Amino acid sequence: MNIFEKIVAGELPCNKVHENENFLAFHDINPKAPIHVIAIPKRCYKSFHEVDEEIMVGMTKFIKEVAKKLGLDENGYRLITNIGYDGGQEVPHLHFHILGGTRLRWIDLRENEDEAKRSL
Repeated sequence: MNIFEKIVAGELPCNKVHENENFLAFHDINPKAPIHVIAIPKRCYKSFHEVDEEIMVGMTKFIKEVAKKLGLDENGYRLITNIGYDGGQEVPHLHFHILGGTRLRWIDLRENEDEAKRSL
């Protein structure tokens, strides 16, 4: 059972932002922005590639509700999902990072250019 499944099951606490019968949003314990919330489906899908379109319709509506509740819908926010090892996914459970509360900059996301070239 992964950490998000334990949160959904009530085995681990979270700082809940919003919830309905299918989805849960809570504050990230290691925030990368003034507002950093994780939105997940309560049912575990390993990644974006495993989820069907019907779930994503509900997830889209839910994320918009969370953004509005947090006051991010006016000035904007960043929505990120990481897929697989190279994408930076650390928890094998579909989740979206909702980041905002300030103007977000874009950085070079490569860990190490030399290392990437060596692996070719």
